Amino acid sequence: MQGTVDGFSYGLVTPVVAFLMACLGGALGLRCTARAIRMSRSWRPGWLALGAATIGSGIWTMHFVAMTGFTVEGTPIHYDGLITFASLAVAVVMVGIGIFIVGYKGATGTALFTGGTVTGLGIASMHYLGMAGMSLDGNLKYDVLMVAASVVIAMAAASAALWAAGQVRGPLWSVGASVVMGLAVTGMHYTGMAALEVHVHGTAEPAAGEPAAALLGPMMVGPLAFLVLAGVVVIFDPLMVAGGPAASPAERKPGVPAHPPAHHSPARPRLRARGPVEHRSRTPQRR
Repeated sequence: MQGTVDGFSYGLVTPVVAFLMACLGGALGLRCTARAIRMSRSWRPGWLALGAATIGSGIWTMHFVAMTGFTVEGTPIHYDGLITFASLAVAVVMVGIGIFIVGYKGATGTALFTGGTVTGLGIASMHYLGMAGMSLDGNLKYDVLMVAASVVIAMAAASAALWAAGQVRGPLWSVGASVVMGLAVTGMHYTGMAALEVHVHGTAEPAAGEPAAALLGPMMVGPLAFLVLAGVVVIFDPLMVAGGPAASPAERKPGVPAHPPAHHSPARPRLRARGPVEHRSRTPQRR
């Protein structure tokens, strides 16, 4: 029989908290991305990796905060620990690929489209892999069109967020980009949940895995602590506070001098100093 699905068993508490977690991860990660764009290539990978980890942790935490309010009438819901942890790794890796593309190629054209697409697919992959980690007394069935719509929402909003982060126009742009990223993750999540149907078997067999309270609570401690540490790094970074450009040292390339010779204008010929000019009188002299 078809089970009654409730994604808001705690009212608006879980959607609001989930949205705030997505915005927090997006704000920290996109600020790190903007910081990386203004840095030299030697420091850029570290900031991009930090941005990928914070965005991945934020969207993963958002997903499972929202899932704490998800219930199905007639069956308990358990979670597989390995698949749940794998969904976090997928989110960090795929978001990292998209961020590195934009960080090195710029937030324009093909690079932005590719980076936004990969980031959006990472968000969607995390969601549906996390859903695959659920264990209950029933079968999950998805509406294909709604699933496709959720993926498109994730890709479009992720591209918009990366574009805004790449503009590097101060903290307000990053705040706006983080809100877009939060809307992307939460919009994708609840669109995907709307595509779900659960057919309950009605047997007395217990579901495998751990209950949500026993598994998700301890697992979210790590990503939450990481987000706090990343926030400390971003807050106390002087360039983040000032919002000014960083001085990128010139990169040495083979066969190219470090300091190109200055172009001098052709020297003008010097005029020789002449002595006093003798003025001859045109008046005829008398003999």
